[in-house]
Amino acid sequence: MALLFSLPPPSSPSSSSPSFSSHYFSISLSSGHQSGRRIRFLPVAATTTTHNRQHSIPLDKSWLAVAEASEEDQLWAAACLRVRSFYDFQDSSYGIHDHKRYLTEREFVALKERIAGKRKGFKRVSCINATLPLSQLSSSANDLCAACKFTSNGEDRVVVGTLDLNQCLWLPEEIAGTKPEGIEAGFGRAYLSNVCVARELHRNGLGYDIVTKSKIVAEEWDGRS
Repeated sequence: MALLFSLPPPSSPSSSSPSFSSHYFSISLSSGHQSGRRIRFLPVAATTTTHNRQHSIPLDKSWLAVAEASEEDQLWAAACLRVRSFYDFQDSSYGIHDHKRYLTEREFVALKERIAGKRKGFKRVSCINATLPLSQLSSSANDLCAACKFTSNGEDRVVVGTLDLNQCLWLPEEIAGTKPEGIEAGFGRAYLSNVCVARELHRNGLGYDIVTKSKIVAEEWDGRS
């Protein structure tokens, strides 16, 4: 079983400097009703910034929702969280807000295209988000709330964890990921990419929650194929 290794995304030397801490895991799913057919479920290493560590905010997880996202408002919030997580910005840098906006727009457009099946090489893509009501986050998470808020059914919520579940033969144009090589390149794989949790909410099990949901969705894909 091959593992896919996450690489730092390209960054502007003057505005951002990503730092990464990664761990690895792999799962193989096979369909019981189709002998000999296997979808490889190969999660890319979860990537988190290590700068600006802060005390984790405890959560009441009874308010947590973990689900696939399709509405543009929520996809934009997910793109904001990814840029916020994968890049370490120096707020004093000139033009930093424009650079953040550019990176977010680029990820937002790419995410929509992957989900819509417009990116070559992707068979299926699902954005899975963990979200909380805005009212459940304390004032110490004001920056997170401002950056990653969206509205659903009249309720303001915040994306606090996100990942992409992808099924394809290779890994093009991911924020984090490399193309598989050798014998593993011939399989249709389900794999995770762009895995991140808001730094204010680390150590609350949110990464486990979104990965668990992704396994359920991958098994549903396997059953429908």
